Amino acid sequence: MRAYRLAIPLALPFILIASAASAQSGFQSCLAGLRSAAAAKGVSGATFDRAMAGVEPDMKIIEAMNNQPEFKTPIWDYLGTLVDDEKVAEGRSMLRQYASVFAAAEQRFGVDRHTIAAVWGVESDFGKARGKWPLVQSLATGACLAPRRNAFFKGELIATLQIIQRGDVRPERLFGSWAGAFGHTQFIPSTYLRLAVDGDGDGRRDLVDSIPDALHSTANFMRKAGWVTGATWGYEVRVPEGYRGATGRNPKRPLSHWAGQGIVKYDGSRLDGHGNAGLLMPAGRTGPAFLVFKNYDAAYSYNGADSYALAISLLSDRLRGKPGVRGQWPTDDLPLSREQRRELQRLLIARGYNVGEPDGAVGSLTRAAIKEIEARLGMPQTGRPGEKVLRALKGGRV
Repeated sequence: MRAYRLAIPLALPFILIASAASAQSGFQSCLAGLRSAAAAKGVSGATFDRAMAGVEPDMKIIEAMNNQPEFKTPIWDYLGTLVDDEKVAEGRSMLRQYASVFAAAEQRFGVDRHTIAAVWGVESDFGKARGKWPLVQSLATGACLAPRRNAFFKGELIATLQIIQRGDVRPERLFGSWAGAFGHTQFIPSTYLRLAVDGDGDGRRDLVDSIPDALHSTANFMRKAGWVTGATWGYEVRVPEGYRGATGRNPKRPLSHWAGQGIVKYDGSRLDGHGNAGLLMPAGRTGPAFLVFKNYDAAYSYNGADSYALAISLLSDRLRGKPGVRGQWPTDDLPLSREQRRELQRLLIARGYNVGEPDGAVGSLTRAAIKEIEARLGMPQTGRPGEKVLRALKGGRV
């Protein structure tokens, strides 16, 4: 039995090498096919060859694709970091610094500057977090080695090659997410080809190194998604206890319907707004509630998730000077802001835990350390960065 156990690790390097060699062989064969597919879309052989020179598959892309985090972020935690006071202050600073750019985009597309700034803040933290993956490599890896999604990656790779051929963005500047989103406001390449616009008048559409191009393109996206100029995205409401009617972004119904259900604005005033609305209760029937209109749908179309659309909408309100969520989230362990998360990480480091840099980004190392702290406190081991763990660390209880 002991010899058998030793034999398995000794065999693993051979298996991995064989697998890597097979992947490399398949990758090169796939690239030859992609060259023809790209040519059919107008990408020259010279552009393809230059872009693909030295490109090899990155198996970390496949890992990222196949091993999505199991940790599910509660809506209050998601909003806690994306709509905190720090993000609001940064957004207001950007609104002042690029006031003329926002004004021009607002006038050109009819989308208000606060919404444009909110997308920028949520998508890339105002340009500070635009992704680390070389687009050509990540998309080529997905196109050739991810059978379930190869059609998506193939299309986005060819779109990237078209961007390179046009000369809008320098190839060495094309970094983004492993799935291909890039630039200040994280367009995928096919969306770029459809909706990116020139915002600074230089004849190019550069979402990486031109903030005007990125902001104007975002405004164009929102307009094409159905943005109604001058209308609200929605607002927080009070729902009578025991309400059992429809919830969700859809179906949308006239305001008279919702008023008939006893629903009022959070401050008790009458409902108002442009068109029909849906009743959103993102944390269930015991949490905050919102009536959402067509402009909420425009924000939703950017990423296809209520948590995302609500972050955009609430951050835009905060940038306008409106209050944040006033209803109570259904939790006794409040979410942490980014600064509080950094504080939590510093406290963990001081106790000998390896959590990497105290940057407020909670990854697997920080979650593992939190689980150990939760175990010592007799709490369920969730790995969630909440107020209870922070309080315990600050109070020296662990």
